[in-house]
Amino acid sequence: EVQLVESGGGLVQAGGSLRLSCAASGFTFDDYAIGWFRQAPGKELEGISCIGTYDDSTYYDDSVKGRFTISSDHAKNTWYLQMNGLKPEDTAVYYCALDLRLPAVCDLSPSSRAGFDYWGQGIQVTVSS
Repeated sequence: EVQLVESGGGLVQAGGSLRLSCAASGFTFDDYAIGWFRQAPGKELEGISCIGTYDDSTYYDDSVKGRFTISSDHAKNTWYLQMNGLKPEDTAVYYCALDLRLPAVCDLSPSSRAGFDYWGQGIQVTVSS
């Protein structure tokens, strides 16, 4: 059974940085996409970044483009979300999720989220002003 565990969240001042990690256990796949999502209080879940092995493409929502960077360490089965220039509106619970559908491309649309096979438990990121 695949398990995803996020780490690296916490409290940071506006303008600061955090690096979230998503570590997978029981992971034996070569073709997949990893998505990062977040949900702020009272708001819907939103997909903010993704990386897919089909063409090594990455995706960023406009709200984080230029500030967040997604990366992979395949040897460790771990994916990262480097978050720089954090803003109070980035405050949310952040989730990583694994999509095993083929081709392994990024699709974080609301209609596609149900297809993500495994989700982490979520981790809180709080940005103070």
